[in-house]
Amino acid sequence: MSVQTTLAQLWAKADRPGVRAFILSMIALSAALLLALYSGAAAELGQLALASTSALVALAIAGWVAVTLVPTLARRTPLRWIGYKIEYKISREGWIYLAGILLVALAALNTGNNLLFLILASLIALVLMSGILSSVSLSGVEMRLALPEHIFAGQPVRAQIELENQKLTLPSFSLRVEAVKEKQASAAAIFEKPVYFPYLPKQDRVQQTVPLTFARRGVYRQDAFRIVTRFPFGFLQKARRLDLKTEALVYPSVEPTAEYMEVLPVIQGALESLSKGRGQDLYGLRDYVHTDSARMVHWKATARSGSLMVREFTREEDSRVLLALDPHSPAMEKSAAKSTSSAINERFERAVAICANLAWHFYQTNAMLQYRSVGIDVPLAPAEENIFKILRHLALAQPLPPDPDQKLINDLAASPELFKIIVTGQPRGFFPQAVWSSSYIVFLDDELLR
Repeated sequence: MSVQTTLAQLWAKADRPGVRAFILSMIALSAALLLALYSGAAAELGQLALASTSALVALAIAGWVAVTLVPTLARRTPLRWIGYKIEYKISREGWIYLAGILLVALAALNTGNNLLFLILASLIALVLMSGILSSVSLSGVEMRLALPEHIFAGQPVRAQIELENQKLTLPSFSLRVEAVKEKQASAAAIFEKPVYFPYLPKQDRVQQTVPLTFARRGVYRQDAFRIVTRFPFGFLQKARRLDLKTEALVYPSVEPTAEYMEVLPVIQGALESLSKGRGQDLYGLRDYVHTDSARMVHWKATARSGSLMVREFTREEDSRVLLALDPHSPAMEKSAAKSTSSAINERFERAVAICANLAWHFYQTNAMLQYRSVGIDVPLAPAEENIFKILRHLALAQPLPPDPDQKLINDLAASPELFKIIVTGQPRGFFPQAVWSSSYIVFLDDELLR
């Protein structure tokens, strides 16, 4: 039944016009071979005319097959395996084995012992068998890589690596997937450790979950992977390259930092002082919790229910916040020294971390959030709608030299109706009064003062 099933699958996937052309060519070439043999027999019997006629007919049939059927078969033949770039590497065990073959060969040549020649042939046959089986194990294997949609720096995530064996009859054994390290890579690689697949059944898929942790924000790229096998004896390592371009965008970490925890209470106080108070319309009643004020207790409802009940009021206006990252650094035009560049990058990373933490805080409180920086203006909307747009920009943001036109600062000054939180590397006294009146400015110095 398994043989019939395999034959049925082969026939279902077969190129039927190509199969017909192949069968017709085999029949025609068989007839040409018979005519050629008959021509030789006729020539030995002295029937030259019959021999010449048979030879010409056989030659005509072979020429017709070569002109009409062979090109058709060539166009329909899948030659994907020709494009496989196979890398070879002899393992340490393989070198030891080859040294043993050399010793046996020298002994066989010196003694002329037939048994030693038989042993030598068997040892060489094992090497050939190892190469054939490893090639079969690598052929017909395709790879897929699935990464999570949202990745944060410093937080472990799980990626899915899937290998698919497209061979109809043979499984694959002992496969290892590893990343190809490019010499001139412009971004950090995604994979660092190989992933091992001991067995891959025929016409089946096998998945493995791989834990990954990205240390820093930014773009991670992997242009190619390599499937490696040492099956069956470990003498020869073969590797097949797969060009599978993969890109991962890593958001900055939203784990609260010490600087963020120091700034947040002050920002919350400034926001409450600039926002409207509670509304006067009753929204509903609910059970009392220990964080509720005693002024909110509804005594009549408490008397009726026998348990403390508090009033909830509708808000007159949700909190509206404009978060701004000023990427301009005055130090960039003063010096191009390596130490100065490192300090600028460290300071800018602190700014990005604070912005990411603040954006995530407003996302958790579902505030109305707007974000602005050089080259981007995310409009005011509930934070749950634009949080990942903001984090995407923060993942790619880079420090910039000072802007003589101060376009970003002028745009911020033109929005006095919104409470603004500005994270900047500029010195104190840089911002005009129009910005100070409705803003909280986080200066990237040691004290983080307003």
